[in-house]
Amino acid sequence: MTAVEEIYQAKESSKGSLLTMQNVVGVGVGYQNTGGKNTGNYAIVVMVSQKLPVPALPREAVLPKSVNGVLIDVIEVGELRAFQSRSNRWRPAPGGVSIGHYKVTAGTLGAVARDRNTGKRLILSNNHVIANSNDAAPGDQILQPGPIDGGSRDSDTIAFLDRFCPIQFTLEPSTCEIADTYAQLGNFLAALIGSKHRLQSQKFNPQAVNLVDAAVAKPVNDDDVLDEILEIGEINGIAEGSLGMSIRKSGRTTSFTTGQINLINATVDVSYGGGRTARFENQLVSGPISQGGDSGSLLVAGDSQRAVGLLFGGSNQSTIFNPIQAVLDCLEVDI
Repeated sequence: MTAVEEIYQAKESSKGSLLTMQNVVGVGVGYQNTGGKNTGNYAIVVMVSQKLPVPALPREAVLPKSVNGVLIDVIEVGELRAFQSRSNRWRPAPGGVSIGHYKVTAGTLGAVARDRNTGKRLILSNNHVIANSNDAAPGDQILQPGPIDGGSRDSDTIAFLDRFCPIQFTLEPSTCEIADTYAQLGNFLAALIGSKHRLQSQKFNPQAVNLVDAAVAKPVNDDDVLDEILEIGEINGIAEGSLGMSIRKSGRTTSFTTGQINLINATVDVSYGGGRTARFENQLVSGPISQGGDSGSLLVAGDSQRAVGLLFGGSNQSTIFNPIQAVLDCLEVDI
C-alpha cells in the first residue's frame, strides 16, 4: 500500500467519528498548511463551520492531532448549503439576487444601505430596476424575485419604493403637440409623392447629464433582507475606482464575476429602449463582466470589502458603473 493510499484509508476509517464532532462539517485529504503556507505534506483536512481556539472548545469538541499516524489539519468553511438559483425567491434575501419593480422584468438587489438621517436599512439598486426608469412612485411594490422570474405582487413583495435619482434623458419620445403635428404633416406629404422616408418627432435635450442610475426601497420586514452579498459577504466601506483596479460583482444573471477597471471619468450615452437615451458623466468602465439582469449589482474592490460602484449598463464588450460616492450622495444613504 502506498503512502497516499494509507492516508485515504485513515480518512475513511475516521470520517464517521470526526463528522459527529461539534462544528465539523466535512473531512477530506489535502496538504497541511502551517502559518498560511503549504507544507507539501499530505494530511486529513477537517472542515469546520467556525475555527475556534482550543480553550474555547469543550473537551469533546477538540480534534485529535493525528489519526493512525496521519496529521490532521483544520480549515474554516462556514455553513455548507445547497446553492439556490439567484432567480429564486430568497427569504432572507442577500445582495446578488433577482429583484424588480412590479412593472419591469428583473435586475439585481445590490446591497443594503442605511438612511443618513434615520439609520434605517434600505435596499439599493438601479432606478431602472426598482423605479421603472422614473415611471414609478414612492410606495410602489418591489418584488423578489422580479416579475420575469415569477415574482408576484400578492406573495413576493419584499419592499416599497422609497426614493430614486431621476434620470435626465438626452433623447426621448416627443411630448410636444406642435412637433408631432409637423411630423404628421411631413409624413402625409412624403406619402403623396411616394417617398419611403418618414419623420419622427423626438424631445432632444443636449444639456441633460446624469451621474447615477440609482434608487432605494424600504423592506416590508427588516429581517427579510441580509446585509451580506452572495459570494462576497458584508461590505465595510467604500473606495474610489482607479485604473487597473481589480473588481468583482455578484449579480442575478452572471453570478460572481471579476475584472478590472479599464476607464475612469468616462462619458457614455446609454440606451434605455423606447427611443430614450441618457448621457452619464464620470463613469467607471470595465470589460464584459455582466449581462442583462445584472443591473443593480454592487461593484466591490477585488482586494477588500469596500464598495466601488453600482453596475447599471454595458454591452458584450464592456460594463459600466456609477461611482459609489455619487450614488450614496444622491440618495443620501451610506453603506
